[in-house]
Amino acid sequence: MSARWFAGLWEAQMIRAGRRHMVRTLADIAAQQGIAVQTLLNSGRHLAEGFPAPLNGGRTRLYDGEQVDAYLAGRPIPPLPAAADDEDLLDRQEAAALRGMTLQQWDGRKKDPAVSEHLVVVGGVEHWPRRVVRDHTPTPRRHAGGGGGGRPTGAGDQVPRDQLPALVAQLLDDDPALTAAGVTDRLGVHRNTAQAALTQCRAERMADVMEQRQVTAAQAAAVLGYPAGLTRRASGRAEAVLRGRQARPYLAAVAHALHARGWTVADAPPAVQHLDDDACVATLVLDAPTAPAPALVWSERHGWRTAPSRRHPLGRGAAWPPPGPGVRHLATGTTPTPIDLVHALDSTG
Repeated sequence: MSARWFAGLWEAQMIRAGRRHMVRTLADIAAQQGIAVQTLLNSGRHLAEGFPAPLNGGRTRLYDGEQVDAYLAGRPIPPLPAAADDEDLLDRQEAAALRGMTLQQWDGRKKDPAVSEHLVVVGGVEHWPRRVVRDHTPTPRRHAGGGGGGRPTGAGDQVPRDQLPALVAQLLDDDPALTAAGVTDRLGVHRNTAQAALTQCRAERMADVMEQRQVTAAQAAAVLGYPAGLTRRASGRAEAVLRGRQARPYLAAVAHALHARGWTVADAPPAVQHLDDDACVATLVLDAPTAPAPALVWSERHGWRTAPSRRHPLGRGAAWPPPGPGVRHLATGTTPTPIDLVHALDSTG
C-alpha cells in the first residue's frame, strides 16, 4: 500500500497535541476494570463494537483515556481533535508515512541526532513530534577520525545528582538555547541525565510563566527565550507540572485525613512526581502501626490504590497494577473525597 494511503489512515488516529498524558495501554485498561491484561485479551472486550479505536496500528496498541472512560461509563465517545498540530506525536508507521518512506528508511532516519533528541516513549512505543518528522533535514556526518568531544562512553557522572538541578539552572540562565549535549560537555554527566535535568528545569520555569500569565507552553517558552525546537519535551512536562500543582490542595486534604485517622505520623502532603510519559503520580507512606496498608499511590489517570511496599510503592516501571496481593483499588474516580478514601481503606483493613 502507498505511503499516501497510510498517511490518510493515520491522520485520524494518533496522539494529538496535549493528550499524551491521557494515553492508556491495554494493561492500563485492564487494571481500570480490575482484571488481568490476559483476561482482557481473552475476553475480546477491547474488540467489541463501539470500543474506541486504537491511536496506532502497531503491535502495542494505545488508546485515548477520555474515550475509554466514556465507553466504560456508557457515555457517547468524544471525538479526538481533527486538525493536525505540530505537536501531534507520530509513531514509527505514522512518521514513515508522513515522510513517504519505508519503515526501514525511517529506522535509519530516526537515529539522526536532530530526530533522536525529540524521541518520546509513550506506553512503550516510540513517537516523535509531527514538526520534527516533517521538517527534519539529515545532519551532515563528521569526518572519520575528527575530534568528537563530549563525554566518553561508559564514564560515570562527575556531578552528584542532588547538585545537578542548580548547576543546570545556572547554565540555562546564561544560555536559553542550552542543549543536553552542552550540559554533558560542561558538567561531565551522561546525556540522558543531562536531558532529564534540562527538561525539568525548563518545564518548571515554563510552568511558572504559564501560571502567572495564563499562556500556553509555546508562549511561555518564547517569553523565556527558549528555541521552539528545544522545548517539545519541556512543554509536555510543563503542562504536567501545572496539573501537579493544581492537585496539591487535594493531596494535602487527603494527607490530613489520613493523619487524623491515625495512619500517618505527619500530615505533610506528598510530592507530585512525573513519569516518563508525564503522567502525575504521588505516593503516601502509611507509617503508623495500625495502618491498613504500607503505602498508597495516587495517579491522575487511575485514582488511588494500596501498595505492598513502603520503600518502592510505585513498583517496577510504575505501571498501574491490577488488584492482587497487597494491591487494592480504592473508592471510585480519580479524586474521591478524603472521607470516601478513608472509608474505602477501613473496608480493606
